[in-house]
Amino acid sequence: MDLLNTIGGGVAQAQVRLDKREQGVILRVVLPSASPDTFHVALHNQRLTVYGAYRHQPDDELSAPLFMRVLDLPANLDVARIDAVQHGAELHVRIPYKNTNDEPRELDIRHEE
Repeated sequence: MDLLNTIGGGVAQAQVRLDKREQGVILRVVLPSASPDTFHVALHNQRLTVYGAYRHQPDDELSAPLFMRVLDLPANLDVARIDAVQHGAELHVRIPYKNTNDEPRELDIRHEE
């Protein structure tokens, strides 16, 4: 990895792709020339943050940012069942759709006196 380029103001060019599938979406992240250990995924409410941080030693407190992507997730995704899987140099964040019944239905109207 070209750490000096990153420290000098450059940012590693991460490739991010969102694939829509029948069961949900898959966010695919590839960070060329970086170790898969640099990836981090954080979820707060409906906001997903995927970022990479380089540490010279694993226990170093100081890290250099490599990339960051923040996504506001739509309400039809089930964030309670989200998971992240490393496939070689590619990170897959899998987010299934919620199991909702979108068929219209008629509501009964109650009468109060």
